[in-house]
Amino acid sequence: MAPLRRRLAWVGAVVGALLAAGFIALVVVADLDTAGKVAGIVGTIAGVAGLGVSTHALKQPGTDGGATRSGLAWPESDPPPGLVNLPPQPSPSQFVGREEVLDRLDDTQEGPGGMVVHAVHGLGGIGKSTLAAHWATTRATDYYPIWWISADSPAALKAGLAALATALQPALSDEMSLDLEALQERAVQWLAAHHGWLVILDDVNDPDDIRWLLARVRGRPGGVRRNKRPRGRSRYRRRSSGRFLITSRTTGWRGLATAVPVDVLDQAEAVDLLNRILNTGSSREVDGADELCEKLGGLPLAIEQAAAYIVDAGITPRIYSGMLASYTDEMLGQGAEGTATERTIARIWHVTQKRMTDEPLTATILRVLAWYAPDAIPRTLLDGIADPPALTHAVGRLAAYSMLATEHNTLNMHPLVQTVARTPNCQDPYRQPHDIEDARILATTQLTNALPAHLNTATDWPTWRALLPHIAALADHAPPDTRAAATARLLAQTASFLQDQSAVVLATAYLERTLTGGQRLGEDHPATLTSGNNLASDYWEAVDLGWAVPVFERTLADSRRVFGEDDPVTLTSRNNLAGAYHAAGDLERAVPLYQQTLTDRERLLGEDHPATLTSRSNLAGAYLASGDLGRAIPLFEGAFTDSRRVLGDQHPLTEVVRDTLAAIRGT
Repeated sequence: MAPLRRRLAWVGAVVGALLAAGFIALVVVADLDTAGKVAGIVGTIAGVAGLGVSTHALKQPGTDGGATRSGLAWPESDPPPGLVNLPPQPSPSQFVGREEVLDRLDDTQEGPGGMVVHAVHGLGGIGKSTLAAHWATTRATDYYPIWWISADSPAALKAGLAALATALQPALSDEMSLDLEALQERAVQWLAAHHGWLVILDDVNDPDDIRWLLARVRGRPGGVRRNKRPRGRSRYRRRSSGRFLITSRTTGWRGLATAVPVDVLDQAEAVDLLNRILNTGSSREVDGADELCEKLGGLPLAIEQAAAYIVDAGITPRIYSGMLASYTDEMLGQGAEGTATERTIARIWHVTQKRMTDEPLTATILRVLAWYAPDAIPRTLLDGIADPPALTHAVGRLAAYSMLATEHNTLNMHPLVQTVARTPNCQDPYRQPHDIEDARILATTQLTNALPAHLNTATDWPTWRALLPHIAALADHAPPDTRAAATARLLAQTASFLQDQSAVVLATAYLERTLTGGQRLGEDHPATLTSGNNLASDYWEAVDLGWAVPVFERTLADSRRVFGEDDPVTLTSRNNLAGAYHAAGDLERAVPLYQQTLTDRERLLGEDHPATLTSRSNLAGAYLASGDLGRAIPLFEGAFTDSRRVLGDQHPLTEVVRDTLAAIRGT
């Protein structure tokens, strides 16, 4: 039989066996001329069977001892030495914590197809890539080759796989006829035919971008299959037992990979990381390190960015903290000299927001939540912004990109995410000043609408207490502005609750803020006058009469001018000022105001109105304080009788008057 006929007969036998077994045929022939003829024959056979066929020609015998045209037969070739392309990374001495996550990555339990796949996911800047590179360097010693692919898009993934193919067979780089698609296919075939490799897919944006790759490399079900080879040799073509390590900001890895969430560093680890970077090569002052790490929320990239800036600028962590507070956007948007712009916190989160631009509601919710406290944000604060399905989807989208964390009834956000989201930047389309201002107003409205209707109903207290941290955060972050009415209303209502709970100091702070906001509305605005009365009352509660009396005096004068002598606001202001004089021991001014208020309330409200009863008791107390028992006792007795009849024996006013009379009679 002629050599060519013998070769073709051999090919026919092999192809027949492969066809019978249901395998894809890889046909090896002796020379380039024969390759074309064999391809035609095998292609016809395979076409009928619906199979894919790859032919690979060898050089002419004797030219280089039978080496393949590209160095080795594909895809059975072994990798060349030195095939590790991990990116530059900090010294292992600057890596802190993460032991639990590293231990989870050590788990080699194989999934479907005999392959280990882990997906490390978390907020941008939380250190996923650094963690993956550190684990590959220090713990993945049993894997080879180790190949790093930036996989933030399908195009980037294709380029990374093509680079792997040419790294496995450098001669492929000279193959002008092989485009990226063909090189990617070669890399996939090689991974499917080998085991022991590690491929790191960094910054995967969408699990669907790599779903096809995982399916292809996992190969056929059915386990190890022995394939008979010519010359009596046998080889096991195994399903892949290589390994993929994925990093991603998204969380949707169920069914594709073992999810490994990464959280922020705890405070001790954060301070340790900052100190290690600052003291690399020389000792530096670390004054304010704890405060800075707390502000940065344990976010590794933010700590590294701050540390590099501190080293370059020759400043202390405390100075950096002050600059961060005053120039938030500038400090989060720039690193030290030589730091790539895309590796700053502001830029990383800009990229995340860009990936969500197809759904504007997600950006609105992100900006609204940025005004609240970071932890335990009630989901009810989003009620009414959109219909429930749209809200649920938008919150889920933010959670999928690790911009927030969801619990049963609450949401959590990293404080730096909030800081960036509420800081306006005209150069950033996702942080335009008007959008952030609209979000602040909406956040205020949502909080106000969520307040309970009653202050002193015990069943409403848990709701109040759940909202207080978010009211405090909004008050702290909201800048002075011309739209003060909504904020003043929210803080005034909150101050009333705090007064009722005897939290005088915080109530006073809110009332001072409310009074300032009300004054922007105008000194004669009802909110301004009401805030003045409440603020003075808080000063009084805090035994700060030096502040209370002037505020009461100014409020009474304004109330008389704006509302007139007979308005309830004026009557309340007059009663409050009389009480302040009384408390200060100035009975000469207190008694006439009490008398006038009682007369006006009896005339305007009636003898039995609770406010009238209160005025009668107040005047009796002033007579008692001045030593005028002849007028104090009859007035107390009348107040006690009327209070029992109108308000009942258990009412606080009735009890106070009864106790006062008992004390007088006991002397």
